[in-house]
Amino acid sequence: MTQKKRFLLRLDNKLYEILEKWSADELRSVNAQIEYLLTEAARKQGRWKEDKQQKVVDEQKTETEDA
Repeated sequence: MTQKKRFLLRLDNKLYEILEKWSADELRSVNAQIEYLLTEAARKQGRWKEDKQQKVVDEQKTETEDA
């Protein structure tokens, strides 16, 4: 497993409450939800480069979560 970078993130209380509800709706922790949202934003902007095999695995994982 890849080592993850730790850092302090300060958020507005209202934004945190929104993230907390959103993450609960998707059965994720707030931390996992923030990481998911940032990863998706990076992909949409073309800044997240990954090999084709990893993309297939991620798409399958997303499809399973949506079902």
